[in-house]
Amino acid sequence: MTEAMINFELVSPKEKLVSEPVRLVTMPGTEGEIGVGAGHSSLVLSLKSGVVKFIIKDGEDPQKIFIVSGFADVTGQSCVVLAEGAVKVSDLDQNEIEREIKDLNENLGLAEEPVDKALIQKKLAVARAKFSAVTGEFVFLTESK
Repeated sequence: MTEAMINFELVSPKEKLVSEPVRLVTMPGTEGEIGVGAGHSSLVLSLKSGVVKFIIKDGEDPQKIFIVSGFADVTGQSCVVLAEGAVKVSDLDQNEIEREIKDLNENLGLAEEPVDKALIQKKLAVARAKFSAVTGEFVFLTESK
């Protein structure tokens, strides 16, 4: 019996990171995590920053790519993820992410304009999602006043 596969592509502005048939794709939708495989109902999905996981063959560990938000276009035969940014989880550096979170929290405490605070908070949300991708732990946003 042939394994049911779905054609999967993950594209960022810089490059196409994945383009191959897979068994299952799991994505961080803005309304919650969603998994898709062959024969899935068609939909367009808004994605938040987080980890896209995909399994090429049954029994294998999923491959993981961190995305900075985006959209997914799903049909019964294909899943295309268009991400604002993407990097393999294995390429993320925990120490670098921790420094980024610390620096952003300090910048948030110094920011005076609402637009500046909003921009820093958006960057903090992405940095926290990266940290979670690397460690499996959730990071609370700490705001300086």
